Amino acid sequence: MSTSKTTITIETLVNAPIEKVWECWTAPEHITQWNQASDDWHCPRGVNDLQPGGKFSFTMAARDGSMEFDFAGVYDKVKTHEKIAYTLGAERKVEAIFSKDGSSTKIVETFEAENIHSHEMQRAGWQAILDNFKKYVEEKA
Repeated sequence: MSTSKTTITIETLVNAPIEKVWECWTAPEHITQWNQASDDWHCPRGVNDLQPGGKFSFTMAARDGSMEFDFAGVYDKVKTHEKIAYTLGAERKVEAIFSKDGSSTKIVETFEAENIHSHEMQRAGWQAILDNFKKYVEEKA
């Protein structure tokens, strides 16, 4: 993580084994089911080449069709069941750490903030997606 940019950290504890959490975090058929911050958005398309230098792109779209954008980047480091680090456009770094906590899995995600939205708004949005992920995995696991 760069020290010149503001970083924001969010976390959750998912009541599922790390193997299931990893699968749901990395497989496009799962990602498109949970990757939205609110019910009025969805993720209709996604591609994921999960390896260092691999690219990913997930379309984030308003359900009413009024707006969409691609959340895309390049993987810097992938360590199965432990860590994923990637770079978004504008050279923003993101890191997700996965660790076993009994029969559950803890996820700690740290990202470099952008300069358009408030840090509070960014934290709330990313946390809402992480909370949606937790709910999805716990209902599917």
